[in-house]
Amino acid sequence: MLSKKYLMSIVKNKFVYAALLLVQLYLPRTCFSQNIDLCNRADNSSKIVVAGGSITEILFLLEKQKQIVALDVTSNYPNETKNYPSIGYVRNLSTEGVMSMSPELILAEDDIGPPSVVNQIKSLGVDFRIIEEEASSDGVIEKIRCISKIVDKEKEAEKIINNQLKPQIKKLEKNRKKIESKKIKGMLVLSMRGTSPIIAGGNTSGNSYMQMVGLENIFKDIDGWKSITIESIIELNPDYVIFPNKEMHKSSDVNNLKENPFFKNTKAGKNNNFIYDDGMAVLGFGPRTITSALNTTKKILDF
Repeated sequence: MLSKKYLMSIVKNKFVYAALLLVQLYLPRTCFSQNIDLCNRADNSSKIVVAGGSITEILFLLEKQKQIVALDVTSNYPNETKNYPSIGYVRNLSTEGVMSMSPELILAEDDIGPPSVVNQIKSLGVDFRIIEEEASSDGVIEKIRCISKIVDKEKEAEKIINNQLKPQIKKLEKNRKKIESKKIKGMLVLSMRGTSPIIAGGNTSGNSYMQMVGLENIFKDIDGWKSITIESIIELNPDYVIFPNKEMHKSSDVNNLKENPFFKNTKAGKNNNFIYDDGMAVLGFGPRTITSALNTTKKILDF
C-alpha cells in the first residue's frame, strides 16, 4: 500500500494527474453497500461534492456544474474544474476536508477511500451516493442515467444518450467487430517510467477499453497492472500500443518509440502503430470514453 506521505509528494509534482491515475489503477477498488436506492432523486442537490472524475464530467454534461462546491483531484475535465476547491485524492480523503464544504449531496466513484472515512461520512447523515462502476459502453450509459436521476436531469440525459452517445456506440460496435474479425493484437501501457513498462493485464480498466475497441490484449492472462519484460513484448508481438496519456510521447523516456527497445522489434514499432489519448478519457469510463474508443477504432482501421 502506498503511504500518505508518498501520495502527498506526487500531488506537488507537475505530473500530478498522471501519477494519481497510476496510483488509482494500481490499487484494488472497494465497493460499499448502499442503505438507500442508489439512483433515487436527491432531496437537495444544491451543494454537491464530487469524488471521481467521470462523475464530474457527467455533471458538467448535464449542466449541473453550478451546484458543485468541491471536487477531488482526479476531476480534471473540463478545464473549468481547476476553479473549484479540492477535497484531495479520491482514495485518500478526510472527513474534515469533505464536510468542510457543507455538502447537501456527495457523489463518489466506488474507489473512494479510505473505508474509515467513508464510514464516518455515512454516520453523519449526509446524502452520500457511491456510484457503481461497470467498465463498458452500457456501464457508461447506466452511470449517466443513475446520476441524472439523482440530480433531476433525466430528460436532459436521455437527449444526450439518444442524440450523442448511442450513435457513437453504434459506430463503435461496427468498428469493433471489424477489428475483432482481423484478430488484431494490442497492449495498453500505463507508464514507461522505470526499467520496464507497466501494462494492463486482465481485470483492469485498460483491458476493458481494449475489449471496447476490439483489440486482443496480449497480456489478458496477467491479472492487474504489472511491469513486463522486453522479451515478453517481443514474443507476443503487439500490432498496436495504446498510451492513456496525450503528453507521454513528448517525454524523454519515450522520445522515439519506434527505436525504443521494448517496441522496435514488434509490429507496432515497425509500423509506428502507437495511439495516445487522455488518461481519463481512456480509463475513466465516463462519457468521453465512448468517444475515445470510437476514435481509437477509426485510427486502427485507417492505419
